[in-house]
Amino acid sequence: MQRLPMPTHCPVTGEPLEVTRLACPSSGVTIEGRFIPNEFALLPSEQLDFLRLFVKVRGNLKEVERILGLSYPTVRLRFEALLKALSYEALAEAADERTEVLARLERGEISAEAAAARLRSLRRR
Repeated sequence: MQRLPMPTHCPVTGEPLEVTRLACPSSGVTIEGRFIPNEFALLPSEQLDFLRLFVKVRGNLKEVERILGLSYPTVRLRFEALLKALSYEALAEAADERTEVLARLERGEISAEAAAARLRSLRRR
């Protein structure tokens, strides 16, 4: 039987699915219950792939930027979205402000000098 990625949401209602059965193919043992998947199992495949790459390059966003061929602000936005999806938002407010500054810079709404000044002021908080 072909192995497929674990679905996380009901195809009919869109509600989260609950894991209720685990099986060992070699022993035939089946365990039933209500199991909670870890936060990584619930990530969409795009974010899981980003996380795998991030770990592979030991957390170096510049290397992620190089491998994916994306701008640093775009990579940073994806990283911030990953943190949010994992509910790792301890410093979310400052991080969100930094992300917004980078997004505005990427869209050409502010100059590099203005972005650098704003990021420096956020660092002093």
